[in-house]
Amino acid sequence: MKSHIKNIHSREILDSRGNPTVEVDLFLENDILSRAAVPSGASTGDFEAMELRDNDKNRYMGKGVLTAVNNVNSEIRNALIGVDINNQENIDNILIELDGTENKSRLGANAILGVSMAACRAGAKANDIPLYDYLSINSDYVMPIPMMNILNGGSHAENTIDIQEFMIFPIGANSFSHALQIGTEIFHQLKSELSQKGLNTAVGDEGGFAPSLASNELAIEIILAAITNAGYKPGEEVFIALDVAASEFFTNGLYDLASEQKTYSSVEMINYLSDLVKKYPIISIEDGLDQSDWSGWKKLNMEIGDNIQVVGDDLTVTNIKRLNRAVDEKSMNSILIKLNQIGTITETIQAVQLAKKVGFGAIISHRSGETEDTIISDFSVAMGMGQIKTGSLSRSDRVAKYNQLIRIEEELGNKARYATMDFIGMSR
Repeated sequence: MKSHIKNIHSREILDSRGNPTVEVDLFLENDILSRAAVPSGASTGDFEAMELRDNDKNRYMGKGVLTAVNNVNSEIRNALIGVDINNQENIDNILIELDGTENKSRLGANAILGVSMAACRAGAKANDIPLYDYLSINSDYVMPIPMMNILNGGSHAENTIDIQEFMIFPIGANSFSHALQIGTEIFHQLKSELSQKGLNTAVGDEGGFAPSLASNELAIEIILAAITNAGYKPGEEVFIALDVAASEFFTNGLYDLASEQKTYSSVEMINYLSDLVKKYPIISIEDGLDQSDWSGWKKLNMEIGDNIQVVGDDLTVTNIKRLNRAVDEKSMNSILIKLNQIGTITETIQAVQLAKKVGFGAIISHRSGETEDTIISDFSVAMGMGQIKTGSLSRSDRVAKYNQLIRIEEELGNKARYATMDFIGMSR
């Protein structure tokens, strides 16, 4: 069905942390309206596409996005009026060329992504099909295994834990909805475990509990107790996944684990992570080393990549150039995919396709500053990625993504299958 862009309008809204972000309404000539809201990260890689902030200290402590909003309402709008909505790649290429910079710093990645997201959602509506179907690159539909961040540390919490995310991974479930049940039961059990120890049960940015603990290992052990006491088997039904976010505590060439009062060289950090993998049922480690420590990444992958996922996030930032380098240097075996790291739907799809081509695992991910937008749920199913990372089992901005996946699973019925271990990236 032919349908052309009639109008685009952007506004400044708030994300889950109460910071401004960009929302975009896109109208087609047949009066179809689509809407998209852009997330924002706290722990960001140096090589991400650049979100545009106003830096006006008199508004939102400099975090306003009125400049990005204005770019949508003027230059971007003018460039896209009359463009056929059915060609997402063409729309995204217009946006990329219009900006003209390597990192989308002129117009802002937040402005560009908001329009790109709204456009693909409008395309789905114009063709009267679900978004996951409109974006699909697969002949079958895979419901993702959720990586559920149930205990927060690092930049996502005001506590003493160095590792940023402690996640559970219910690979032993028989469906996505079953996985969600398992994760929810463990989440509530974890609250009980923490309460019994007199520990804080307030939640962090991504909805996981954020207690102050004496060590990172203690966090793992409390989670394992919660898994067991919820009636599940660690290392069989439910595994542990970590987002170390090592770039956040990498200083002067060393890894400073402040909570444990230890400072490690690259080799020592690799040994530390290797020991954790040997000791606990860990299936995935994200950003185990700094984004600049390329030689260390190769050693880390050689050390543990045959047995678990070694996931690049800050290292690769959903960027094909950096992903190609990681492939060539055998730096990892899996990539985290974030829409706002690269800034358009088309470029994100290209990164997923490359990851699949080289046999890497691929995990679609939220950001710590989220909105009620659920596009990553549809995107995960459309790409057949088999894994999604979208936070804990509290905070409506996280739960919204899980609820959308429940709807998709119900809609697909027996046409959908739950992901298996084959979707886990390992250096096999």
